[in-house]
Amino acid sequence: MPKISVEMPQELLEDLDEHVGDDGKFVNRSDAIRASVRKTLDLLDDIDARHGRLDDDRRPDDDAE
Repeated sequence: MPKISVEMPQELLEDLDEHVGDDGKFVNRSDAIRASVRKTLDLLDDIDARHGRLDDDRRPDDDAE
């Protein structure tokens, strides 16, 4: 899996860390960021689909979830 470097404000990192660890929803920061990126891309695909901007092979599956 490729590694990337991301700069973010300290406040955002502190908010992220509240959801990471033994008492959090995510195992580590990478897991949290991957989940966030996936969710954002899904939302963008939904918006694009509503506006007819997706190819048929990229349309969200209405039966999923």
